Amino acid sequence: MSRIAARFAELAAERRAGLIPFLEAGDPDPVTSAAILAGMPSAGADLIEIGMPFTDPMADGPTIQAAGKRALAAGASMARTLAMVAEFRRQDGTTPVILMGYLNPIFVYGPPRFAQDAAAAGVDGLIVVDLPSEEAEMLAPHARAAGLDIIRLVAPTTDDARLPHVLDGASGFVYYVSITGITGTRTASAAELEQNIPRLRRATALPVAVGFGVRTPAQAAVVGRAADAAVVASALIDTLAGTLDAHGRATAESVPRVLAEIRALAEGLRGAKA
Repeated sequence: MSRIAARFAELAAERRAGLIPFLEAGDPDPVTSAAILAGMPSAGADLIEIGMPFTDPMADGPTIQAAGKRALAAGASMARTLAMVAEFRRQDGTTPVILMGYLNPIFVYGPPRFAQDAAAAGVDGLIVVDLPSEEAEMLAPHARAAGLDIIRLVAPTTDDARLPHVLDGASGFVYYVSITGITGTRTASAAELEQNIPRLRRATALPVAVGFGVRTPAQAAVVGRAADAAVVASALIDTLAGTLDAHGRATAESVPRVLAEIRALAEGLRGAKA
């Protein structure tokens, strides 16, 4: 059983939804980013999503775009991202790690080599925002051979006829993009989730995680009552950005403030399914 499958099985047995916090690899610098990653599991992260910095993140709002720019300015690269995961794996062998990003850096790195190196580093799954299922063969066979889950994105605009095509070859879990548009702009309502999550459940047996708009413990709890996990990204990046000095450098508050917010989000999810 993969780490992702094992973790969702544990969450189901505990009758609770999981928390999937996000960090942009290398933001605002490699040391601070690695320290946040190392502290996430004890703060309440059930799975972890790591952004692969890219110069043209078209699906991301200004918050994550700024994080990517900071990371790239600090020397972020695919090799450094994988090295950060490998370092994390030396202390944590159970928390699933998912890389999220865009096809271009993977294509430049080389899909076969990327899949092999990601798996060797300890990555469990991939979310490639701009890779439609019709073109997935450029990466999916290499990911499957390396034991990496391919996690599909499903939007509110994905109709019932399109769902089987989007979910073809999916594994790990389904990432439900709860809003239309870019990340961090608004939050889906409980009514919207109650309408759309059951539709996904009829189309797949995979767990469903909800992202693109979850910002507060209360909102995470709403997601937790409808889905299997909540993904929180922009809110954490905003918190991190708020601790940086005038030159965009980390301060003594950067790591503890982000981890404190993760603890609050995890607490908000506790008992959401009760």
